[in-house]
Amino acid sequence: MSQKPIAFITGANRGIGFAIATTLAHDGFHVVIGSRSSEIIDGFDCVQVDVTSSESVEKAFTHIENTWGIPEIIVCNAGMTKDALVMRMSDEDFDDVIDANLTGSFRIARRATKGLLKIKKGRLIFIGSVVALLGSAGQVSYAASKSGLVGMARSFARELGSRGITANVIAPGFVETDMTANLEEKRREEIAGSIPLGRFSIPSEIADVVSFIASDKAAYITGAVIPVDGGLGMGH
Repeated sequence: MSQKPIAFITGANRGIGFAIATTLAHDGFHVVIGSRSSEIIDGFDCVQVDVTSSESVEKAFTHIENTWGIPEIIVCNAGMTKDALVMRMSDEDFDDVIDANLTGSFRIARRATKGLLKIKKGRLIFIGSVVALLGSAGQVSYAASKSGLVGMARSFARELGSRGITANVIAPGFVETDMTANLEEKRREEIAGSIPLGRFSIPSEIADVVSFIASDKAAYITGAVIPVDGGLGMGH
C-alpha cells in the first residue's frame, strides 16, 4: 500500500491529463494514470480503464484499492469530441460524446464515492470546458456533455458535502494541445483575438488550478465552476 495520498486521473496519458498527473506527483501524491490504452508511462503507475464501461471502471478501482489504497483525489479528465454542424450530427455521434464525457465521468465519480465515504474525505474534480456555458458552433454534443458536468458536480457536492467530500468543475478555454495544434494559423489568430489575455493557455496552467483544488487550501470550496480561460467566458 502507498504511504502517500493517492490521486487517480483518467485520460492522463497525454495533454492536460498528463500535466495534471505531473503536477500532482510533484505535490506529493501517489498518482495513478488511467487511460484506454495499456501503455506504460515512466514514473507513474498506470491502469487501463474505459470510462464508457461500468465493468472496466469497477475493475480499475478494485485494482487501485487492492494495490495502493483508496484514491482520495479523483480527476475526471477522459473525454472526446465528434464535432459537426448540428444538421450533420448523427444520434450515434451525439450519444458517443455524452457517454464518454458526461456518463463516463459519472461512472468514475460514482465508483470513487464508494471509497471516499469510507475515508470520509476526498476531492471529485471534473474537467469541463468554457463552451459548457458559452456554447460553440459545431460542438452541440461536446457543449452539452460539459454543461452536464456542472449540474452533476453540484449535485455530488450537496449529497456528499457532509462527509467531507468536495466536487468542483475546472473549465479550461483553448489550450495548447495536440488537438489545437492542428488548427490553421489564421483560425488560431482569430481565436486568440477573442481571448482577453490574447493567447491559448498551456496544460500546466490548468494543472496548477487542479493542484490548488486538490490541496487542503481548497477544503471549503465545493460546487464551484472555476474558469481557466483567459477571460474568454466571462459573464457566462
